[in-house]
Amino acid sequence: MNTTATVPESIEQLQEENLLLKQQNVELSTKVKWFEEQFRLNQHRLFGRSSEQTSLEQINLFNEAEAEVKPEALEPTIEEITYKRRKKSGHREEMLQDLPVEVIEYRLPENEQTCSCCGGPMHEMSTEVRQEIKIIPPQVSVVKHVRYIYGCRHCEKNEISIPIKTAPMPNPVLPGSLASPSSISHIMSQKFVEGLPLYRQEEQWERLGVEISRQTMANWMVQSSERWLRPLYDRMREHLLQQKILHADETTIQVLHEPGRAADTTSYMWLYRTGRDGPPIILFDYQTTRASKHPMRFLKEFKGYLHVDGYAGYDGIPNITLVGCWAHARRKFAEALKALPADERDTPTTAQQGLEFCNKLFTIERELHDVTAAERYEGRLEKSRLVLDAFSAWLKYQTPRVLPKSALGQAIQYCRNQWDKLTAFLLDGRLELDNNRSERSIKPFVIGRKNWLFSNSPKGASASALIYSMVETAKENELNPFAYLTYLFEQLPNVNLNDSQIIDSLLPWSKSLPERCRVAVKNIS
Repeated sequence: MNTTATVPESIEQLQEENLLLKQQNVELSTKVKWFEEQFRLNQHRLFGRSSEQTSLEQINLFNEAEAEVKPEALEPTIEEITYKRRKKSGHREEMLQDLPVEVIEYRLPENEQTCSCCGGPMHEMSTEVRQEIKIIPPQVSVVKHVRYIYGCRHCEKNEISIPIKTAPMPNPVLPGSLASPSSISHIMSQKFVEGLPLYRQEEQWERLGVEISRQTMANWMVQSSERWLRPLYDRMREHLLQQKILHADETTIQVLHEPGRAADTTSYMWLYRTGRDGPPIILFDYQTTRASKHPMRFLKEFKGYLHVDGYAGYDGIPNITLVGCWAHARRKFAEALKALPADERDTPTTAQQGLEFCNKLFTIERELHDVTAAERYEGRLEKSRLVLDAFSAWLKYQTPRVLPKSALGQAIQYCRNQWDKLTAFLLDGRLELDNNRSERSIKPFVIGRKNWLFSNSPKGASASALIYSMVETAKENELNPFAYLTYLFEQLPNVNLNDSQIIDSLLPWSKSLPERCRVAVKNIS
């Protein structure tokens, strides 16, 4: 009797234990799969290609070959190939045409200009030319400003009041300092354009025969940026806020001596810039945190569209419509694809399908790149909306079928959470599909940060924001940052900084800037 009574109890216990073990097995398998994904992603970040470009094989994975065939396309002729190849040599002449030229001529002495055959005189029948690029290393010199003071001898002899006249002389950029417009510009350009820390510049100055400490250079930059660049920055911000479309981004910065904060506390450098319309303006804004109050304060007077990434700190800013970034959405599906085992990446997968939807949107954008804003708006409604509708249905279908914490699950959830922002580009043909414009603008700061690592004080971080704003805006307007900063430090100490018209004439997109500031950097191929 006791045996038969305990059998059902044992079976129930075994069934419960079996269910529990199955549940634990599923949970452990899920965790193992997640850790494997993270391991593969980490391996790719360390050793894989950084480019997010999809290969041609992946782009065509779900397309029929017939869709890409163009029978009417003709093969290029020999003449076309030859012509295109010869254009490259012409590029060299175009690249060198604005550079100063030093001509060195080589002639035979007169006593050697005789024919070895008949002994008669020889004439110059042609020339052979070789061109080289010559580098002139930097040199340091001293400029003495000597101002003469004039008095009247007649008045001196007759003891009349003596009038004195003084010759005009430009005001110094930093009174009582050895700093000149060119030396300050050189230090700024070396650090904020070339990414050269001050301690390395200090060594450069020593090799040039001058001892200028990094502390002195830091003082020059902080004082000159706050005194002379701040008025231009404030005026550029006024112009920025008058635009209808802006881009924003943010990245970290470490400031060692912030009041009430540890040295390793993370601060932030915010970036705001114009879109495809209007003058290129790029402004950096140093803040201690990543709180939403900072963009809310900076953009208080702005009304329009703001391109952003997925960060929620931009939500809730009044009078602003947020436009999401499809490059970020695409990146998450690309990571989900990279997280798969190697033997599964070349087969049709859910991650590949999500990536293909994003690729189609970018393909449509490339087709609409050179059209007007109105035509782009209509083209998106006709083509992009169909892709978005299909993608939205696909996202809803896949959501319950993937693990939420997996790379693919996070990519799908990101798109669903950001959907209103991701589809906002349909509202205006001037809007862009991604926020790459701001990412490109903040990249020089990120690269430079790897060299100088941190700012010493909040004043230094604010000075960095001012200087980066000027040099990046100058580069975007095809100016030479060094020449432009030198011109500013020559002019600003001698003008009325309260006159907005004068300030406007000195801004990077001003047509009145001298030609020496407009040296465009050319690519060498």
